[in-house]
Amino acid sequence: MLRKMLEGLRGSKIDALARTFRRLGRTGFWIQAVLGSLQLILIAYVFTFSGSIFGTRAALPIVGYLTVANLFLLLFTTIWFYRYTGLSRRIADRVSRPSGTSVLGTVWTGLVASSLGTLFSMVVLLLEVGQLLFHFLSTPQGGVPAIQTTPGTIGGQSSWVSTVDVASLMALLLTLTAEITALIFGLWLLFRTTQVSDELPQGAER
Repeated sequence: MLRKMLEGLRGSKIDALARTFRRLGRTGFWIQAVLGSLQLILIAYVFTFSGSIFGTRAALPIVGYLTVANLFLLLFTTIWFYRYTGLSRRIADRVSRPSGTSVLGTVWTGLVASSLGTLFSMVVLLLEVGQLLFHFLSTPQGGVPAIQTTPGTIGGQSSWVSTVDVASLMALLLTLTAEITALIFGLWLLFRTTQVSDELPQGAER
């Protein structure tokens, strides 16, 4: 009887882990999908009115590289969270149940990707806001106008601040929000998996 009780307790923990993966996988997927779609809409808006995804300002080359890398990371983490829903079904199935090492490795992969995405978003956001601050400080401070539309020359190129620049910053904020959400969900999945990893099968199969 004691053995049956222990097996039942073990099964309930694993079932709870499967439900956590299913719930957070779906929620994380849709949050990132919606925020990523809004980001693409804003990028299309910015490109339509400025001919560049960075607005009317001349962007640093590193900003372009990090932005492209961040888009791919966001796509990867979105797909990875969709994968969590399939992993939840495998965890709940006694026949195809993966090992604790395999589940932890899957969660760690998502965590590394979302951490890199968060880091890239923060770097790009800091550079972009810093560039905007430089533009505002380099123009006459009139007190009332919030946007300076008079072209200036910075680095030999004509550049100014407009509405599309704010839209570009909003796209960056959406990306950062999606990546932080994925990071928080990933940390919770790591915590829950660590609690139940001893109850999962031993081995390295996937």
